[in-house]
Amino acid sequence: MFGMKKQAGSGNIGEQVGTIIGSDTSFKGSITSQGTIRIDGQHEGDLTIAGDLVIGERGQLQSQIKARSILVAGMISGNIEATDKLELMPTAKVYGDIKVGTLTINEGAVFRGACQMLKEVPAAENE
Repeated sequence: MFGMKKQAGSGNIGEQVGTIIGSDTSFKGSITSQGTIRIDGQHEGDLTIAGDLVIGERGQLQSQIKARSILVAGMISGNIEATDKLELMPTAKVYGDIKVGTLTINEGAVFRGACQMLKEVPAAENE
């Protein structure tokens, strides 16, 4: 369990998980981390992560989230800011506004909210 290298299907997100909140764990309050966190349980509160965040299929969050990259396979109710990438897996459900550098929504995922892209493509590239 410790020293996991890569989560299945996560691409580059969460290559080394430093903290795991298991499926039988419920946590209320703020979490701040410099590394990568994986949540398979329940969380209510603020998440501020300098690294990456992975929400497993059984993960359920009522949180305001700021992280570099986020992979969601579970459910999030709250606003999200991913400075790099947000990826919604087919089992993901996100209810809230998002600000992202890059967004990937896989078929089957649910997203209800507003989206703001942080990176703008120059006009010359759009033509």
